[in-house]
Parts: sequence; C-alpha cells; structure tokens
Amino acid sequence: MVPPGGTAHIADGADPPDSGTMRVFRGPREARERRALPVPGAARVRGAVARMPGAVRVLLGCLPGLAAVAALALCASGVERAATTHARPAAADRHAAPRPPVVPRSVWLGDAARAQPPPRYDDKILAVFVHHTDTPNGYDCADVPAILRGVYTGQTGARDWDDIGYNFVVDRCGTIYEGRAGGIDRPVTGAHTQGFNHRTTGIAALGTFTAGVPVPDALTDAIAALAAWKLGRTDTDPRGKASLVSSNGLSRYAVGATATLPAVAGHDDGYQTNCPGAALTARLPDIRDRAARLQDRAG
Repeated sequence: MVPPGGTAHIADGADPPDSGTMRVFRGPREARERRALPVPGAARVRGAVARMPGAVRVLLGCLPGLAAVAALALCASGVERAATTHARPAAADRHAAPRPPVVPRSVWLGDAARAQPPPRYDDKILAVFVHHTDTPNGYDCADVPAILRGVYTGQTGARDWDDIGYNFVVDRCGTIYEGRAGGIDRPVTGAHTQGFNHRTTGIAALGTFTAGVPVPDALTDAIAALAAWKLGRTDTDPRGKASLVSSNGLSRYAVGATATLPAVAGHDDGYQTNCPGAALTARLPDIRDRAARLQDRAG
C-alpha cells in the first residue's frame, strides 16, 4: 500500500469537478455538517416531480399550499411505483453470480458515522481493484467491526475524507463488510484507486500482505465471490480486461487516457504503490479463476 519511497496512499483525492467522483471535503467540519443534512424525502420528491407530465405540474401549482403538498406526495408515490414496476434490468445476467453475504456498514459503524454529502454513482461496474489495508494481521475476527471503525475514523478524521475509501472490506475469516456508503447493490463511486474510481469497485483485504505473508483461502474466496457478483452484473469476465479512463494524472496514466487493465486488478495496476502487497498480488490469478467459475464460465 505504500508507494516506493513515499507515504501510505489508500484513497483518491478529489477529481476534477465535472468528473462525478465523490468529493473530498477539506473545509471546516461544521460547515460540511450543515451542508450534509438532507431534507427528508426531498431528492425522491424532486425526482418524481421531474418525471411528471407538464400538465400535472401546472395543476399542482394552482392548488392551495397544503392541498398541493398532499397531491404531490400521492403523485410522487405513484410515479415511483410506476418507475419501479417498469424498470428493466440494467445489466446482462448471462454470467450472473449470486450475491455473497455482506455485513451492512450500519452494523459495524453504528453511532460513529459522521455527517457526509450524498453518495455518487456510476452507471455500471467494469472492474474491481483489490487492496490491502496495511493494518496488523493477527486480529480476532470478532474484533473486525472495531478495527473498521478505526480505519473509518482515521480516514474521515485525520485525513479529513468524506467517507471510508473502499467499497468493501474482507477479513481473514472471509466475512465481507460494506465500506463506502451508497448501497451494497449499487455502483457507488469509491475513493480507492487514484484516477480509476469510476466504473470500479474497491475491495480491501483487512491486513498487510507483503511478500511471504500467508494469505487465507477464506479471504481470497470471499474476494472472488464479491468480484464475480459485481462483474457478473455487466457480464464482465473476471479473467478479462476492462477499458477505463483515467480521471487523475497522479495515476499511472494521464488524465483522459484510456487504460486497458485487468477486470480484477491490483491497486498497483492503476497507481504507483506496493498495494495490495506481493503475497496478495500473487493470488490474483486464482481469484480471477474462481470468480469466473462462480459466473459459470467454461475454460
């Protein structure tokens, strides 16, 4: 995880404003907290109103205040139900893999959660980046929630990031934890691989896996299951390649350059770093093959 001759780099800095990457706030925390407080249901109602026919919006504007609010709520509910009913699957399922069990962030984070801006999303996931957290290995798996709270606090406190950078974290017992907020099933824009946070998922192995360190099979099996599921939703072969556009010139590629990278890549494929460690890097071919089998791919 530590670049040669440098300091630990876990997650991305802010990309250009038009890139769609989740921003990293570095102003006074009080101001961020005021900005982060949402109006309950506001985004849902705004989206529903935008989908209403123009004639309906005009009619609502003619109603008295309370009547308009009530009518708006009913219309919004109806529009959302209709959108849900007629929604079509966004990804091919020819090589879909089952979703593995994932511990929600609410379970391990609890009251330690800080105010933060809404999550951002990409349209799909085309690649997975594998990391290690560069933390001690000799932990009891029952203590993982507390360890994750420490990682979260370090990134959102001392580093002043808006959230934990990884989309998922996997412990040595094979338990998968939801990381960055936004929804386990959704293509959340992470902050894990500088320049390549878009259309990717960041999976961090909890521990340090430099050369000679044993890598538990339960850990690699869980990474493979998660990769198979995420990539299967776009019918992406875990053994194949993905074309990704660099959004940050501090990566291995210039801003705007298209890079052809492994669909299951190590952090060091996109950024100058030793992450995910030589031992875990050596297991990536096995992870790709297992993920492909979980997608029921031949060969």
